[in-house]
Amino acid sequence: MQITDKAGHVRPGEEIDPAAVKAFLQKNIKGLSGDINITQFPSGYSNLTYLVDMGGTKMVLRRPPVGAKVKAGHDMGREYRVLKALHPVFPYCPEPLAYTDDTSIIGAPFFVMEKLSGIILRKDLPGGLSFSPDQARKLCMSLTDLLARIHSIDIKEAGLDFIGKPEGYVRRQVKGWIGRYNRAKTEDAPDFDKIMSWLEAEMPEDTDRPCLVHNDYKLDNVVLDSSWPEKITGVLDWEMATCGNPLMDLGNALAYWVEKDDPEYMQIMRTMPTNIPGAMTRREILDYYEQKTGLSTEKFDFYYAFGLFRLAVIAQQIYYRYFNGITTNKRFAPLIHVVKGLEKTATRVIESSWL
Repeated sequence: MQITDKAGHVRPGEEIDPAAVKAFLQKNIKGLSGDINITQFPSGYSNLTYLVDMGGTKMVLRRPPVGAKVKAGHDMGREYRVLKALHPVFPYCPEPLAYTDDTSIIGAPFFVMEKLSGIILRKDLPGGLSFSPDQARKLCMSLTDLLARIHSIDIKEAGLDFIGKPEGYVRRQVKGWIGRYNRAKTEDAPDFDKIMSWLEAEMPEDTDRPCLVHNDYKLDNVVLDSSWPEKITGVLDWEMATCGNPLMDLGNALAYWVEKDDPEYMQIMRTMPTNIPGAMTRREILDYYEQKTGLSTEKFDFYYAFGLFRLAVIAQQIYYRYFNGITTNKRFAPLIHVVKGLEKTATRVIESSWL
């Protein structure tokens, strides 16, 4: 029974030229030969991800979404450089194989990396896969352990000095995401004025422990061992990695974490099986992270509220493309309800310190 992430037909409007990709791969990766077949992974709303099978060698190709306005979050060259530097010291990330900024090949810059085999969880557990409550808890602990490990990587030693400056990181993040929301706002979107004002007023000082932050760390961005599913074997999607505040990274991660007893307006934004019996709560993950790292999480309201707002901006940016006809992908239409649910959740956090 199929429980691993499976690629299928390429969505209309997101096709890429197999012959052009084959010529690029043969020129840049030694030992490749044979016919090429390209399929597309169906999940995800950001960068487009394809499975490339060339003569039995399977690779993953990543390119920006069609019609994307955001440059920094879809910088294929930067993500490739991050993986190049990171893979030797953090083998959980996939090995990058080739990159090009020549848009004449498929219409956008792209890079190719090794395919990590295993299970990637989506909204609900697939048929044929189950977790006992103990296994679910162990998976949550492993997820938190690995985030703490990412935060412990020596950026300078890894050659990741180019990744970003920690000074003013929180301020840049708050100001930057507010600007992105205002630019992507549509007439049916909530205004977020109260939340944006609160984030600007409550910004903490720069951390004295800046570190590598993944910036999109979540359960469906990790790969699980097919025979031992509570074991994580890979971490994906490093396009937004930078140097910054580790609690911002944790707040972003917990913004995705929907528990089984959360209200309905949160349930509609659940994209991972974080509600299964035995799964740790947000509070339990927060306490466990604090225990593992020694970092104080006393004023975590700010980081969680920011994570919720940031997630709303990401959803709104994607919805903006659908609303304005830049893409016709109907998967994007319900995202406006996700944005509204995140606005309600963030409001609850800033009004009542709710986690």
